[in-house]
Amino acid sequence: MRASITLAIVLVGLLGFTPPQRAWAVDPAQMSDPALQARYEVLIHELRCVQCEDNSLADSDASIAADLRHQIRDMLSAGKTDGEIKAYLVSRYSEFILFRPEYSWRNAWLWALPAVLLLLGVFVAVRVIRQRAALIDDDPVDDDAGVARP
Repeated sequence: MRASITLAIVLVGLLGFTPPQRAWAVDPAQMSDPALQARYEVLIHELRCVQCEDNSLADSDASIAADLRHQIRDMLSAGKTDGEIKAYLVSRYSEFILFRPEYSWRNAWLWALPAVLLLLGVFVAVRVIRQRAALIDDDPVDDDAGVARP
């Protein structure tokens, strides 16, 4: 009994001394202009962290994401447009940094491939169904009686 009480006290003590976890990956720095702050929030949610790959800059706690957020704040303060900021980051990190890459002839196959595969699947399914239906019509045995048809 005494050992279990001691173990419980030790566990409560260890839980009480754990280091605090960060609530947000994004630094709490606010821009002076609310319009710039709104643009900043939109941009960091539209851009991908180049280290985490599946997180936006807003969700990432990687040091490169913090650097990119700081760089975006500086560019917004300098008067750059959202397009200019995205173009700069794309020139530096490629289109990979964009969560929604722009349509171009280079990536057109990515947009067209699902439709082409769907049409191909429908075509194959129709052919298979027609061939099986033709086999049933040509069958000389009556399935109900188990006797050959005249």
